[in-house]
Amino acid sequence: MDLKLSKAEISWQKRAREFAEAWLFPHEEELELKGKLPLALLKRQRRAVAEAGLNAVNHAKKHGGQGCTLLEQTVINEQLGRATGALWGAVWHPADPLKHGTAKQIRDYLVPSCLGKRRGSFAITEPGAGSDPRLVQTRADRKRGKYYLSGEKWFVTSGDWSDYLIVHAHVDGDADKPTLFLVDKGRPGVRIQRVPKFMHTYLFEHPEFVFDRVELDGGAVLGEVGQGFELTKDWFVEARLQIAANCLGAATRAAEIADAYAAERVQFGRPIRDFQAIEFMLADMAVDIMATKSMVYRVAAEIDAGLDRKLIHARASAIKLYASEMAGRVVDKALQILGGRGYMRENPVERLYRDVRVDRIWEGTSEIQRAVIAGQIKKRGLATYTGWM
Repeated sequence: MDLKLSKAEISWQKRAREFAEAWLFPHEEELELKGKLPLALLKRQRRAVAEAGLNAVNHAKKHGGQGCTLLEQTVINEQLGRATGALWGAVWHPADPLKHGTAKQIRDYLVPSCLGKRRGSFAITEPGAGSDPRLVQTRADRKRGKYYLSGEKWFVTSGDWSDYLIVHAHVDGDADKPTLFLVDKGRPGVRIQRVPKFMHTYLFEHPEFVFDRVELDGGAVLGEVGQGFELTKDWFVEARLQIAANCLGAATRAAEIADAYAAERVQFGRPIRDFQAIEFMLADMAVDIMATKSMVYRVAAEIDAGLDRKLIHARASAIKLYASEMAGRVVDKALQILGGRGYMRENPVERLYRDVRVDRIWEGTSEIQRAVIAGQIKKRGLATYTGWM
């Protein structure tokens, strides 16, 4: 059993680390203090992403992506996840369901999205629907070959920067016909209702959208009518794996900062790392990161090797749950070691402390992940998680 990263994986890891240090880290404090980055800088970052070959690592080369394996994507997202303010959002990953589009949709949406000429956002959550997608009220009524989309979507991440949305709606209000629609933001009837502020600082915003009888033709349906939930689940898998990798990067950076500080901070005549209270926290942090890295890398490699689709969904929930909660524990300990300095916004650990809190909520809460895992154990047995194949 070879557990070493390949030369290609190490190369992607190095490329992503260098990009983060050159293009993300230098702008963290500016984003934190001003709440946004200048448009000119965002455009330069976009060019830099393409020049570094980090655009659309999750899509095939024939569509303008990089064709990376999932393990390669994982080591990339881990390094980008070290940045605060979700600056990793500057590196785009067009949503997985786009690859199921028609030839025209791939030409008009996927390819330009991979090249950085377009950007989309996934819109599923609503005021009364989040964890249970059957409660979605957004509907697309069919009349004379057209669809009329009406409803409201919340927490549309990067929706301010996107020019189109992938909207999860029920055809004719039927919860058994969940369907994805490609909706250009400029269409009549699409508007941003509100842009709420959140606990963390984020490179882009999370607007609330209203759709007022937006007229769409059949070419706006992504996949098939009724296939929306399955395609959304595939997107959830991709998003959960990315979150897990980002959490690894965030936790590792926080641990490194705390470790360096513990070595240089002297109290009572010696570095504080020599005190058992501090060295035990560092030990726990290291083990947490090691365990998470082992789990995330293993699952990514299993998927690359052809893991069964049902097991992919099962294990994606496990790594998202464990990685997000691990990051919270590690960053909390790092802040404790740093003391008052860790509570200052100019310190990356303070920003990471707020950043990682959302990872236990979005793309499926920790409680939903536990429900998925428990359901898988009931259906397939403990070996779904405890076995090694």
